Amino acid sequence: MSAAIVVENLVKDYGSFRALHGVDLRVEVGEVFGFIGPNGAGKSTTIRVLLDLLRPTSGHAEVLGTRDLAAHPELRSRIGYLPGELNMGGKQTARAHLEYLADLRDGAGTDRIEPLAERLSLDLDRPFRGLSKGNKQKVGVVQAFMHTPELLILDEPTSGLDPLLQQVCLTLIKEAAADGATAFVSSHILGEIEVVAGRVAIIREGRIVETENVAELRHRAGQHVELTFAGDVPREAFDGLEGISEVTVQGRTLRAVLRGSPDALLKAAAAHTVVGWAAQDRTLEELFMDQYRSDA
Repeated sequence: MSAAIVVENLVKDYGSFRALHGVDLRVEVGEVFGFIGPNGAGKSTTIRVLLDLLRPTSGHAEVLGTRDLAAHPELRSRIGYLPGELNMGGKQTARAHLEYLADLRDGAGTDRIEPLAERLSLDLDRPFRGLSKGNKQKVGVVQAFMHTPELLILDEPTSGLDPLLQQVCLTLIKEAAADGATAFVSSHILGEIEVVAGRVAIIREGRIVETENVAELRHRAGQHVELTFAGDVPREAFDGLEGISEVTVQGRTLRAVLRGSPDALLKAAAAHTVVGWAAQDRTLEELFMDQYRSDA
């Protein structure tokens, strides 16, 4: 098996509405792949097709070497799935629910329930009807990871978790990847994908608009730079410089976005007395918003 997930020309229609417009994806075995886009972009629809919860209008999806999960139900035991919306309620406790799922897999994951619940500060003995959204999300995280699956498909995995537990969840993804698992992680929070993923695909309005290595995207996103001068400087001296955009000057301080080499900026700055310099990498979220603005 050369790839964990292969999607080719995937189209999904709901009546007259087209949710997916020829989506193409390839996720290699052992990688953490980010699937990012705003809410409503088609992330969850793509995932449901991958898991055979929805049938495509055309095109196909291959998961763990097969195009037909329905014909190979044993493959589901090799997948850990966390849906974007969890339907949990009633008197059943989290412990009873998780032990039931383990029984369906011949006990696989039983020994991991307690350690995972402890890491996520999850009370296993409270009934679902008394759990907050965040605590239900913890149950979802435990059930996805507990049987040590070779493929994780996680739809908005940190939704509803507080910032500390969001980091725990991301750590679990990194640990699984270090042990050889593949992770397909959907999110509209680009910052968390930036932490765990090696490659990302950006989906917008049902179309993949970019698939790229995170390091390359971060390089293209550029840096926020700030120069402080000994005296006031004219903004015009920095207009039109190669690799420089969004230039603002307030008195002795110049701020801009730098993409690529700082050579042109440094040469222009050398005509004045520089007393301070600061640079900070821009985030993938800022790059994402750049694309939206340019399209608009």
